[in-house]
Amino acid sequence: MPTSPHAPRPPTGGAGSEGSAPLEPVAVLGTGAWGLTLAWLLGRKGLAVRLWGRRPEVVGELRCARRLPERLPEIELAPTVTPTASLGETLVGAAAVVWAVPSRWLRDVACSACDLVPGDALLVSATKGIEEGTSLRMSEVLRAELRLPPERPVVALSGPNLSSEIVTGSPTAAVAASPDAAAARHAQELLFCERFRVYTNPDLVGVELAGALKNVLAIAAGCSDGLGFGSNAKGALLTRGLAEMTRLGVAMGAQAVTFAGLAGIGDLLATCNSRLSRNWQVGFQLTQGRRPDQIPDWMHAEGIPTTIAVCAEAERRRIQMPISATVRDVLQGVLPPLEAVRALMGRVGRAETD
Repeated sequence: MPTSPHAPRPPTGGAGSEGSAPLEPVAVLGTGAWGLTLAWLLGRKGLAVRLWGRRPEVVGELRCARRLPERLPEIELAPTVTPTASLGETLVGAAAVVWAVPSRWLRDVACSACDLVPGDALLVSATKGIEEGTSLRMSEVLRAELRLPPERPVVALSGPNLSSEIVTGSPTAAVAASPDAAAARHAQELLFCERFRVYTNPDLVGVELAGALKNVLAIAAGCSDGLGFGSNAKGALLTRGLAEMTRLGVAMGAQAVTFAGLAGIGDLLATCNSRLSRNWQVGFQLTQGRRPDQIPDWMHAEGIPTTIAVCAEAERRRIQMPISATVRDVLQGVLPPLEAVRALMGRVGRAETD
């Protein structure tokens, strides 16, 4: 019998091979493209999944049609996936909770779920971003709102993971990050399948920051492509952008090597070179004379609030991040995209390794 492209892997020392309880039912919070993709992937593995959405009409459509054509027309949810608009129904008895809501709403959802999350559930943050106003990473937001004790781990999931490619069977890889090695392995075991390969990484700070910061550069990349610049410009932008990401990340406690991995350069290349990226689309549309209220992805692009938070944090730490600062000025209407390029290119010369 042929193997499903998303069949579970044989146990290799993770949760299922050490005699621990199966990581199901799984609660997936969020019915955006990424939440749907994760619920679909887990359902394809035969796991019992409860998929929570805040809009009853969306949940109703998922219950009846098992799909949301306007978001991801390629998928059909497995019978083991149960959509619901009730957080209580979603979280009761859950062995794992995967957070896939937009960063803007993560704090509110976590606050509502605080007394409902089982005390022994594996917590996986699949939300990428830095909270505007606090500069907190998503695991820190969860830790604060769920009132987690210091020993309770949160795993961050990141990597070059464009939803529309995953659900059509294209191979990809991701990283599950936590300083708690057992928790990272449990998340790896939960999500690993034939065409979704998951690695572990102890650098939670670096993986989260890399996944958030690359969205800022994706907006810049969309601007570059929209202005008709070529491969030279894109290569320079991504290289210098990676230097900015690493500079801030190390100052915030990350390991520099993480930015050369899947959550860093891997995600950066995928997001900055794909028209499927919402953040790329925001940058591209701005160069076409569109106002923010004319750009469909504006409210859902994680790079927008992250840009504001990143620039505030860089200024507080006195770290130079000229590309990020320029993206902020473009988003806020201070500079048109072409003027922003001139401003960047006219900066005083310096050594590459400074």
